[in-house]
Formats: sequence, structure tokens, C-alpha cells
Amino acid sequence: MATLVCFHAHPDDEAIATGGLMLKASRAGHRVVLVCATRGEVGEPQDGILADGEALAERRVVELAEACKLLGADPPRFLGYHDSGMMGEPTNDNPECFWQADFDEAVDRLTAILTEVEANVVTIYDDNGGYGHPDHIQVHRVGLAAARAVGVDHIYEATINRTRAIEQMRQAIESGAIPEEDARDFEEDPDFGMEERDLSYLLDVSDMAAEKKAAIAVHRSQVSPESFFLAMPDEAFAQFFGFESFALPGVRNTGGPEQVAMLPGLDG
Repeated sequence: MATLVCFHAHPDDEAIATGGLMLKASRAGHRVVLVCATRGEVGEPQDGILADGEALAERRVVELAEACKLLGADPPRFLGYHDSGMMGEPTNDNPECFWQADFDEAVDRLTAILTEVEANVVTIYDDNGGYGHPDHIQVHRVGLAAARAVGVDHIYEATINRTRAIEQMRQAIESGAIPEEDARDFEEDPDFGMEERDLSYLLDVSDMAAEKKAAIAVHRSQVSPESFFLAMPDEAFAQFFGFESFALPGVRNTGGPEQVAMLPGLDG
């Protein structure tokens, strides 16, 4: 059996981007380890969620631990950096944030974890972090360097299939599954995802869509029942989130992803 390490930026990223992979790997008997660079300190809490005096980071750590249980992962580990916020925000200048982290030190922190758990497979993000968030970009840089430093053979970039998402959104609007006023215009966001022609693997997790949705839902401080993720009908959710997309570092123009039931390195 192998050890899968999913390296993410903030609590809730794991459920959205790799929740299906994590659960599928766990059910296949592999060890699943989640490493989070930050505790999501500058997220925007939903109204009425936090108790008086409760810090958002405290709540998000609890939510993440709950999500890990649902996804069959070990209790979450943290690199100990502060959330950087969205690109261009003043929080990017915080010397304690992940965006400002000393690169070699951050790599060393992650390398220590990868070595300890004897990682065989590591997921990071694509080189633009999926949608241009500074912490996600840093996850790509630090994660790739650390995984290579310890000799991990299977490194995957979790990303968004931009081509598929645009088409699915169009179909969902036309079918009435998602009201047009609630739809997201992915075409207007040039930083959103990667084109299908550059992906290597499309992982089928459609049979775990309900569990994945439940793992997203435990992040109550960030995801309301009326959110894009939870408000859509289960059938539409499975359409959007029943497949997870992965690229290989430095590999593009693949002609499109291979649809697989499990990623190489976890399929033995």
C-alpha cells in the first residue's frame, strides 16, 4: 500500500479539489495524509458561525479535522504559515504569510513531513495555483521542490478542467439545473483552471459525489448551504465535481486527459 500526501493551501481546498481522490485512495487501503500550508486565517466567515471571541482559524482547523475523517485521511498537518489572502491584497505583505515565506525553509518543513510519512504520491496545484491565488501558487512551487527532493515518483497537479467547466456550466443553465443568475462565468476569468488539452488524467470519483459534497459541507464557516457548491442539485453536483483533473509537472499539450479510475501510483 502507498502513502498519498495531498498538499493544500487552506482548509476546504482539500474537499473541493481532491476529496474524491482522498476517499478513493483510503478505501483502497492506502494511507492518506493532508498537509495544509495555512489555517485559512483571512477567509470570510459566514454570519453567525463563530462563537464570541472565537478566531476563524480555530474554527477552520476543527472543520478540517472533521473533513479528514469523512475522507479517510489522517488528522491534518500544517506548515504553520499565515493565510496570504487573494492576490494584490495588503495581506500579501504580511511577513508571516505563506506568500512571503522563505522558500528553502518552507521546502524543508514539507520535506520533513514527506520523509516522515514515506510519501509515494503527492498532489500539489498547477503553476498558477488553479485560479491565481498566491498561496496556491506557493503550494505548487514548494510542493514540487519538496516532492522532488525526497524522490517521489508520482507528483500530480490538481487543477480545474477549464474546457469541461465552461461547457458544463452552459449545459446546466440550458437544462435549468442552475439558474442563470447563480451561474459562474468561467470564461471571463483568464486565471481559472487549465485547458483540457493540457491535462494528463481525469479521475472518475462520480460514485463518491455525495461523500465529497458532505466533506465540503463541514466547512461551515466558509461554505453556506446557499453556496454554489451546496445549493445545486445532487445530479448537477456530480456532473461538476464527480471528476477531478490532474496535470503532470512540466507536461502540457497532451491532447486531453486519460480518464482513469485511480491515479498511477495508487492503482496497484
